[in-house]
Amino acid sequence: MKNNMEDFFKEKRQEFDFSEPNVGHFERFRAKLEGNSSEKKERKGPSWYVLAVAASLLLFFGYWMGNSNVPQGIELADVSPQMEETQNFYLATIQNEMAEIKTKRTNFNQRIIDDAFEQLEILEADYRKLTFELKESNADKRVIYAMITNFQNRLYVLQNLMEQLEELEQMAPIENKV
Repeated sequence: MKNNMEDFFKEKRQEFDFSEPNVGHFERFRAKLEGNSSEKKERKGPSWYVLAVAASLLLFFGYWMGNSNVPQGIELADVSPQMEETQNFYLATIQNEMAEIKTKRTNFNQRIIDDAFEQLEILEADYRKLTFELKESNADKRVIYAMITNFQNRLYVLQNLMEQLEELEQMAPIENKV
Protein backbone atom coordinates (compact mmCIF):
# COMPACT_ATOMS: atom_id res chain seq x y z
CA MET A 1 0.00 0.00 0.00
CA LYS A 2 2.86 2.34 0.82
CA ASN A 3 4.34 1.79 -2.61
CA ASN A 4 0.99 2.48 -4.25
CA MET A 5 0.75 5.89 -2.55
CA GLU A 6 4.32 6.81 -3.39
CA ASP A 7 3.82 5.81 -6.98
CA PHE A 8 0.60 7.81 -7.17
CA PHE A 9 2.27 11.01 -5.91
CA LYS A 10 5.27 10.54 -8.20
CA GLU A 11 2.99 10.20 -11.21
CA LYS A 12 0.75 13.16 -10.27
CA ARG A 13 3.54 15.51 -9.04
CA GLN A 14 3.17 17.80 -12.01
CA GLU A 15 -0.54 18.22 -11.32
CA PHE A 16 0.08 19.25 -7.68
CA ASP A 17 2.84 21.80 -8.46
CA PHE A 18 0.84 24.08 -10.70
CA SER A 19 1.06 27.50 -8.95
CA GLU A 20 3.67 29.62 -7.22
CA PRO A 21 3.08 31.47 -3.94
CA ASN A 22 2.29 35.19 -4.13
CA VAL A 23 5.10 37.73 -4.10
CA GLY A 24 6.39 38.34 -0.52
CA HIS A 25 4.83 35.16 0.81
CA PHE A 26 8.00 33.94 2.51
CA GLU A 27 8.64 37.33 4.18
CA ARG A 28 5.08 37.52 5.54
CA PHE A 29 5.34 33.94 6.77
CA ARG A 30 8.64 34.68 8.56
CA ALA A 31 7.14 37.85 10.13
CA LYS A 32 4.17 35.87 11.42
CA LEU A 33 6.48 33.23 12.89
CA GLU A 34 8.55 35.86 14.69
CA GLY A 35 5.41 37.61 15.93
CA ASN A 36 4.01 34.39 17.36
CA SER A 37 7.23 33.50 19.12
CA SER A 38 7.31 36.85 20.98
CA GLU A 39 3.64 36.51 21.95
CA LYS A 40 4.27 33.05 23.36
CA LYS A 41 7.12 34.35 25.51
CA GLU A 42 4.85 37.03 26.96
CA ARG A 43 2.12 34.52 27.71
CA LYS A 44 4.43 32.26 29.70
CA GLY A 45 5.18 34.96 32.31
CA PRO A 46 1.75 35.28 33.88
CA SER A 47 1.13 31.55 33.87
CA TRP A 48 4.06 31.01 36.24
CA TYR A 49 2.83 33.82 38.43
CA VAL A 50 -0.66 32.34 38.54
CA LEU A 51 0.75 28.91 39.36
CA ALA A 52 2.87 30.35 42.16
CA VAL A 53 -0.10 32.16 43.69
CA ALA A 54 -2.26 29.06 43.38
CA ALA A 55 0.40 26.92 45.03
CA SER A 56 0.76 29.44 47.86
CA LEU A 57 -2.97 29.50 48.45
CA LEU A 58 -3.10 25.73 48.40
CA LEU A 59 -0.32 25.49 50.98
CA PHE A 60 -1.96 28.13 53.16
CA PHE A 61 -5.34 26.41 53.17
CA GLY A 62 -3.70 23.05 53.73
CA TYR A 63 -1.84 24.40 56.73
CA TRP A 64 -4.97 26.12 58.02
CA MET A 65 -7.10 23.01 57.66
CA GLY A 66 -4.41 20.87 59.27
CA ASN A 67 -4.15 23.16 62.28
CA SER A 68 -7.87 23.71 62.72
CA ASN A 69 -8.20 20.22 64.16
CA VAL A 70 -5.45 20.75 66.74
CA PRO A 71 -6.91 20.67 70.24
CA GLN A 72 -6.65 24.00 72.02
CA GLY A 73 -6.46 24.88 75.66
CA ILE A 74 -8.27 27.75 77.27
CA GLU A 75 -6.69 31.03 78.18
CA LEU A 76 -6.76 32.69 81.54
CA ALA A 77 -9.09 35.30 80.04
CA ASP A 78 -11.69 32.60 79.38
CA VAL A 79 -12.13 31.87 83.10
CA SER A 80 -13.64 35.17 84.26
CA PRO A 81 -13.62 38.90 83.51
CA GLN A 82 -11.18 39.48 86.38
CA MET A 83 -8.79 36.90 84.95
CA GLU A 84 -9.13 38.58 81.55
CA GLU A 85 -8.05 41.88 83.13
CA THR A 86 -5.13 40.13 84.78
CA GLN A 87 -4.02 38.48 81.55
CA ASN A 88 -4.34 41.71 79.58
CA PHE A 89 -2.32 43.61 82.19
CA TYR A 90 0.53 41.11 82.16
CA LEU A 91 0.57 40.76 78.38
CA ALA A 92 0.63 44.54 77.86
CA THR A 93 3.42 44.97 80.42
CA ILE A 94 5.46 42.15 78.88
CA GLN A 95 5.04 43.60 75.39
CA ASN A 96 6.10 47.07 76.57
CA GLU A 97 9.18 45.68 78.29
CA MET A 98 10.14 43.65 75.21
CA ALA A 99 9.73 46.69 72.95
CA GLU A 100 11.96 48.76 75.21
CA ILE A 101 14.57 46.01 75.33
CA LYS A 102 14.60 45.71 71.54
CA THR A 103 15.46 49.40 71.27
CA LYS A 104 18.51 48.85 73.48
CA ARG A 105 19.89 45.95 71.43
CA THR A 106 23.51 46.40 70.30
CA ASN A 107 26.26 44.06 69.20
CA PHE A 108 27.72 44.40 72.69
CA ASN A 109 24.59 43.11 74.51
CA GLN A 110 22.98 40.94 71.84
CA ARG A 111 23.96 37.64 73.44
CA ILE A 112 22.43 38.55 76.80
CA ILE A 113 19.19 39.63 75.14
CA ASP A 114 19.04 36.45 73.05
CA ASP A 115 19.55 34.31 76.17
CA ALA A 116 16.74 36.12 77.97
CA PHE A 117 14.41 35.72 75.01
CA GLU A 118 15.18 31.98 74.98
CA GLN A 119 14.09 31.86 78.62
CA LEU A 120 10.90 33.68 77.66
CA GLU A 121 10.21 31.12 74.93
CA ILE A 122 10.55 28.33 77.49
CA LEU A 123 8.12 30.13 79.80
CA GLU A 124 5.68 30.65 76.91
CA ALA A 125 5.83 26.95 76.07
CA ASP A 126 5.09 26.16 79.71
CA TYR A 127 2.15 28.58 79.58
CA ARG A 128 0.73 26.79 76.52
CA LYS A 129 0.88 23.52 78.48
CA LEU A 130 -0.90 25.19 81.35
CA THR A 131 -3.74 26.24 79.02
CA PHE A 132 -4.37 22.56 78.29
CA GLU A 133 -4.20 21.71 81.99
CA LEU A 134 -6.67 24.51 82.72
CA LYS A 135 -9.09 23.07 80.19
CA GLU A 136 -8.77 19.55 81.58
CA SER A 137 -9.02 20.63 85.22
CA ASN A 138 -12.16 22.76 84.74
CA ALA A 139 -10.45 25.98 85.87
CA ASP A 140 -8.66 24.58 88.90
CA LYS A 141 -7.31 27.42 91.05
CA ARG A 142 -3.87 25.82 91.29
CA VAL A 143 -3.53 25.94 87.51
CA ILE A 144 -4.74 29.56 87.47
CA TYR A 145 -2.12 30.49 90.07
CA ALA A 146 0.52 28.67 88.04
CA MET A 147 -0.46 30.68 84.96
CA ILE A 148 -0.25 33.97 86.88
CA THR A 149 3.10 32.90 88.29
CA ASN A 150 4.26 32.18 84.74
CA PHE A 151 3.39 35.75 83.75
CA GLN A 152 5.22 37.04 86.84
CA ASN A 153 8.28 34.95 85.96
CA ARG A 154 8.31 36.39 82.44
CA LEU A 155 8.20 39.90 83.86
CA TYR A 156 10.97 39.04 86.30
CA VAL A 157 13.18 37.81 83.45
CA LEU A 158 12.54 41.02 81.51
CA GLN A 159 13.13 43.29 84.49
CA ASN A 160 16.33 41.43 85.34
CA LEU A 161 17.44 41.82 81.73
CA MET A 162 16.73 45.58 81.83
CA GLU A 163 18.89 45.89 84.97
CA GLN A 164 21.72 43.98 83.30
CA LEU A 165 21.47 46.16 80.20
CA GLU A 166 21.65 49.33 82.30
CA GLU A 167 24.72 47.97 84.12
CA LEU A 168 26.35 47.11 80.79
CA GLU A 169 25.65 50.61 79.47
CA GLN A 170 27.44 52.08 82.49
CA MET A 171 30.37 49.67 82.18
CA ALA A 172 30.66 49.90 78.40
CA PRO A 173 33.75 51.63 77.07
CA ILE A 174 33.33 55.14 75.75
CA GLU A 175 33.85 53.88 72.17
CA ASN A 176 30.68 51.75 72.34
CA LYS A 177 28.55 54.68 73.51
CA VAL A 178 29.35 56.80 70.46
